Amino acid sequence: MSTVPGTSSYLVSLGEAIVSELEEAHKARERGLTACRRVIRASSLAIRAVHRELPEEYRKRIDEAEGTLREAQKELGPYPQIAHAGFLHDAEKEYAEARLTVCLVEGNELKSYEQLGVGIAAWLNGLAEAASELRRYILDRLRRGELDHAEMLLRQMEDCYEFLIGIDYPDALTGGLRRTTDGLRAVLERTRGDVTTTMIQSRLQHLLEESIDRFSRTQVRDT
Repeated sequence: MSTVPGTSSYLVSLGEAIVSELEEAHKARERGLTACRRVIRASSLAIRAVHRELPEEYRKRIDEAEGTLREAQKELGPYPQIAHAGFLHDAEKEYAEARLTVCLVEGNELKSYEQLGVGIAAWLNGLAEAASELRRYILDRLRRGELDHAEMLLRQMEDCYEFLIGIDYPDALTGGLRRTTDGLRAVLERTRGDVTTTMIQSRLQHLLEESIDRFSRTQVRDT
């Protein structure tokens, strides 16, 4: 038993205050976590709509993701220890990926991390993943025979990679960017090979068609 007068009652009051603050933090965490999951889902649906070439759909999903992200940031703002737990970063990264994918596909100027309202690490990793998303878009262009468009998109992917490999800082600052950039490099190499192969095949086909056409004209002239 304490010999200091009033210690027990003081501890009780301290405990009540602490529990109250922890309860508020817990509620903010749960609300923020739920919002972050919604951001990730909306961003994923936006990217899917980009590949399906549904601009109204992906703009709607991106707006949804942005609004929900702002809710999460507001909820977690007073609790930095929770905000830095990782799930807010993941939501910001997925949102940045969706926004930057649209910029790349539409040929628009890339939005900065400040314009998107996300952290630097989230923006960098989002850019790497957005560049990787171009592979599927490029393959679709190749199947359609849109070689010039595919080559332009490949150059964008290469530009993103060259920029990202120049960001040489510890993973604690960049959110594991090296690993994400390594993944982009593998995607870039495969995509470059696909574009090169398709262009060579296209040129060979063109030469073959020209040869057949010349041969046909010669046969007609000789008869």
